[in-house]
Amino acid sequence: MAYVSVPKDLTKVKNKVAFNLTKRQLICIAAGAAAGIPFYFLTRGVLGNSNAATIMVLLMLPAFLFAMYEKDGMHLEEVLIHMIRVKWLRPAVRKYETENYFETDPGKSVSVTVKKSEKGGKNLGRKKR
Repeated sequence: MAYVSVPKDLTKVKNKVAFNLTKRQLICIAAGAAAGIPFYFLTRGVLGNSNAATIMVLLMLPAFLFAMYEKDGMHLEEVLIHMIRVKWLRPAVRKYETENYFETDPGKSVSVTVKKSEKGGKNLGRKKR
């Protein structure tokens, strides 16, 4: 009898369109190829084969990363948007700093008075009789 494993969480299963790639991956790779391949054929006579191929790969690399990179269910553009928000758009969290009165002027004597607060008023939490 044939055995097929079925994943428990079906939200992670993605529909494959062609060549075992999703529609998003096909579109991104096609966009990268549309930018890189004409660049190679137009510049290989001027730059040489190896230089034109290197620049073609560098032109196609971002499209490939947008197609394939996924972390924690988020694609690359979502991860980049979150990083930009945290680093530049949102204010940084301010640190809680206090001034230590004992280090401000060590020559002076500082007297600290602590008032003991009574919990519950004069009865100290006891019931009245």
